Amino acid sequence: MRILSRDLQGHIGEQVMIEGWVHKKRLLGGLTFINVRDRDGLVQVVVKDKNEVEKLRGLQIGTVLQVAGTAVEEPRAPGGVELHDVTLTVSVPVTDEPPIEIDKPLSHKPDNLDTLFDYRVIGLRNIQERAVFEIQSTICRTIRDYFYEHDFTEMHTPKLLAEATEGGAEVFKLDYFGKTATLAQSPQFYKQMMVGVFERVFEIAPVYRAELSATVRHMTEYTSVDGEMGFITLQDLEQFLSGLLYAVVEEVWAKHEEQLKRWNATKPLIPKEIPVISMQEIHERYSKATGQQSVGEKDLRPDEEKWICEYAKKELGSDAVFVSEWPASEMKFYHKANDENPQIADRVDLLFRGVEITTGSMREHQYDVVVKQLKDLAGGDPSDPGFAPLLNAMKYGMPPHGGFGLGLERLTQKILGFHNVKEATLFPRDINRLAP
Repeated sequence: MRILSRDLQGHIGEQVMIEGWVHKKRLLGGLTFINVRDRDGLVQVVVKDKNEVEKLRGLQIGTVLQVAGTAVEEPRAPGGVELHDVTLTVSVPVTDEPPIEIDKPLSHKPDNLDTLFDYRVIGLRNIQERAVFEIQSTICRTIRDYFYEHDFTEMHTPKLLAEATEGGAEVFKLDYFGKTATLAQSPQFYKQMMVGVFERVFEIAPVYRAELSATVRHMTEYTSVDGEMGFITLQDLEQFLSGLLYAVVEEVWAKHEEQLKRWNATKPLIPKEIPVISMQEIHERYSKATGQQSVGEKDLRPDEEKWICEYAKKELGSDAVFVSEWPASEMKFYHKANDENPQIADRVDLLFRGVEITTGSMREHQYDVVVKQLKDLAGGDPSDPGFAPLLNAMKYGMPPHGGFGLGLERLTQKILGFHNVKEATLFPRDINRLAP
């Protein structure tokens, strides 16, 4: 019966059988040492018998084999165990030399990223690279568990739409049996409509943005974590997002501290209630501190986002900060203006380690107001099939509600401390890359 690398400590002195890939091969003092990789990690194998060594002649990293031998305690070996007196069975021989070396850390320098992504399917066999997506899996699972703990229902929405959800030009269009369809920029309308059914819904799925940008922050396809809640206030939304980010950080460090150390990642400071600072106050503080005037601007500059996060960490003990009081003139047609001050929107952006990871807002739930905002802010036609279902949901009774969309890869990037969001993306898509 096959034994996994993580279980070998419980079989010291016993005959065991492992299966996996040759990860590394080296000669030392007349002995051949190989590391065999399985889904859990590495096993060091000592090959002494000449007949067994001969079976490895001409074989390269990636060869699939079965190893039977005695488990021996060896503190210097991965996992503290190695196999002696082994018999090898080659299942799938690999004779071509791999294009990149996977037994040592792979470069993430900007000028090497194309090579990293071109050979992604091989490079991910590197233990350190693989850890990125094991960590991302934990992030995703923790988020999903957090939703379930707060009484959400998971949904799966269409990605082929009759109309662009967010409006604007950043949309992929395609022929749909003679009609024009778009790829979903978000599940925005669907999650709002489903508040009228389930009250609390979430989805974790790809979304698509036709952005003509080649920055370290943007991609044309990414995984969006979307949540929507009925019968809440903006403060409820802030509290939910604070708890979500806190839960993710605590769980990731509890399960992956050793892997995070290999990436020199430091644990973020995340209080259970993330501080809230208005955009006006940020502009004023930034302008005073840097001499670069931003007061009156309707958005934060990228360097301003970085500055306020550094300020929040130093002065407020938090690597994250909510930005509130966004100008209503910049809001989407489905956003809600503040009841007491209609010049601002009921919206917050959550900044984390220098970059925005989510926008959360209250939605306008009054039918007449939504119709007016659709016409005035988006130039939309209420009878268009892309908008009509959302408007019907509003017309027949929707409670006050709000929600958010969070980029999974960007969150992973900032947790690990990467410079480029594509480093935290399994197979990145941007204006230049459609493969692998």
